[in-house]
Amino acid sequence: QVQLVESGGGLVQAGGSLRLSCATSGRTFSTTVMGWFRQGPGKEREFVGAITWNVGNTYYADSVKGRCTISRDNAKNTVYLQMKTLKPEDTGVYYCAASDGYRGGVMQTARYNYWGQGTQVTVSS
Repeated sequence: QVQLVESGGGLVQAGGSLRLSCATSGRTFSTTVMGWFRQGPGKEREFVGAITWNVGNTYYADSVKGRCTISRDNAKNTVYLQMKTLKPEDTGVYYCAASDGYRGGVMQTARYNYWGQGTQVTVSS
């Protein structure tokens, strides 16, 4: 089992920045990739970005490319999502997810078998 706890969400004005954190615990040694997803009001959960745990390769959705950076601190078992130039359409609940397998693409929710509770990000115009 892997436990994930997100933090760092909040209310920010358009153009502002936020850094989300995802603290992991449990069987983290088996983690292959960590992902960030978000779900806006009335929308389906969508991929934001991901980072492979060992090598650190990163992947981003086109909608956030250039505005978001994912990083990880293996010693702290923590993954970060730095967001800048935020837009109202970035509003939503942001979820951290972990995968301990290799089935499915990193942009697909089905790849991940552990999820955090989410942290709310609200961007005002």
